[in-house]
Amino acid sequence: MAADAVVIGSGPNGLVAANILADAGWEVVVLEAEPSPGGAARTAEITLPGFRHDLYSAFHPLAAASPALAGLDLGAHGLRWRHAPEVLAHVLPDDRAALLSRDLDRTAESVDRFAPGDGAAWRAEHDRYRAIRDDLLAALLRPFPPVRAGIGLLRTLGVGDALRAARMATMPVRRFGEETFDGEGARILLAGNAMHTDLGPNQAGSAVFGWLLAMLGQDVGFPVPEGGAGAITAALVSRLHARGGRVLCGRAVTKVLVARGRAVGVSTSDGEQVRAERAVLADVPAPALYLDLVSADLLPARLLEDVRRFDWDDATIKLDWALSGPIPWRAEEARLAGTVHLGVDLDGLVRADADLGQARVPGEPFLLLGQMTTADPSRSPAGTESAWLYSHVPRGGDWTDERLRGWTDRVEGIIERHAPGFRDLIAGRVISGPRDLQRGNRSLVDGAVNAGTAGIHQQLVFRPGPGLARADTVVERLFLAGASAHPGGGVHGAPGANAARAALAASGWYGPVYRAGMRRIHRVLHG
Repeated sequence: MAADAVVIGSGPNGLVAANILADAGWEVVVLEAEPSPGGAARTAEITLPGFRHDLYSAFHPLAAASPALAGLDLGAHGLRWRHAPEVLAHVLPDDRAALLSRDLDRTAESVDRFAPGDGAAWRAEHDRYRAIRDDLLAALLRPFPPVRAGIGLLRTLGVGDALRAARMATMPVRRFGEETFDGEGARILLAGNAMHTDLGPNQAGSAVFGWLLAMLGQDVGFPVPEGGAGAITAALVSRLHARGGRVLCGRAVTKVLVARGRAVGVSTSDGEQVRAERAVLADVPAPALYLDLVSADLLPARLLEDVRRFDWDDATIKLDWALSGPIPWRAEEARLAGTVHLGVDLDGLVRADADLGQARVPGEPFLLLGQMTTADPSRSPAGTESAWLYSHVPRGGDWTDERLRGWTDRVEGIIERHAPGFRDLIAGRVISGPRDLQRGNRSLVDGAVNAGTAGIHQQLVFRPGPGLARADTVVERLFLAGASAHPGGGVHGAPGANAARAALAASGWYGPVYRAGMRRIHRVLHG
């Protein structure tokens, strides 16, 4: 078998890359190890018939705002977005709740209840976001350095405010919240959103993640695909098929074939070799690519050393429930929200992060819960709720079935305190520990859902290791297209899009110059 490009892995990044190459007229084949495509964007009935559960990624603000996905017009292939009545509620231990709504007035009113004047401050942050939205997203999601988007940001902000924005990008979210707002409501919305990564409130760089997710929630909400996250995969596969591309499942790639310093194809677990005439794109974690799929004698020692230091994010435990009715929250805001944060206040977030930093299971865990039927009625029978929850735990723990059940009982007790009667609604439940998540998707190594830490030591030119934050690798015609590449995790397709564009550049009319430049740069970086 042969194609212009072989894509390893059919997660959103691999499928985005395949679509962009197919648009350029390339013949593309995608090889997927699992029985079905999708990576972290898959949906199945795992509790009871009629209850559809997103196995991994569920809410998709980055997908809704992503330039890479917008350019593919997936609506023409069946993708439909749905929204809960409200975006997010953070329920505090005393059952007060801060609300993030797509209605700016409602968000402002909510944070104003915690401290008069915070509503106006929130509006000012949203105005700042709207002024730089397009350039900001391009700067974050395009290859580094983002020259055009950077010029646009500088033109809009001016030198002074650009420097202030750069300062904010390095700040802990707790400090940013204290400088910007007086009350706990707005501060907890920012800090809780930062905890979608592995960055705690006092860690450098957490402010930009919390602020961006909060502003995206204000702007596009936390939408869900109608029918489940698998609808994103189905639309990408449908689009690719319409352009002649192929997706072959149950084909685990075991080796990238290299000849004269160039990737020329792959071998699969059944012994087949698939030739790649122009490029191999790997939608796999960087350690899997460099330590498992490419022969070590083809790689610089410094590169291998860097990859062995790759820093994963925290492990994860996930619960999925089939509920016989909506969760009876005491806080009215939580009844309307698709996403609910609970378990701790801002000081509690700090304690939970400190526990994780010392390899302890948090005594007071931060819980992130999704009410999927609230957001999309097609997820379960009328009058019921398909819900899930995840929380971070230290990496490397021995999560036996008994230990997972004990953790689950404690977590469900926390929900019960905020929603009396919750336990009586549980009709079905699935517990997924870190090893279970990795078994279902081998890219979620030990339950790391963000494909590597969001810490600033592994972002931009440090992702996945010291380099260019580009998809090009030291092996010509081999490109890293997975979420461990810049700009990182999330269903936005940017790593795949960046890899596809790099492959097109390397094979274009100026390809010899491009490839020569990459060779020189890699020699400088890796020796």
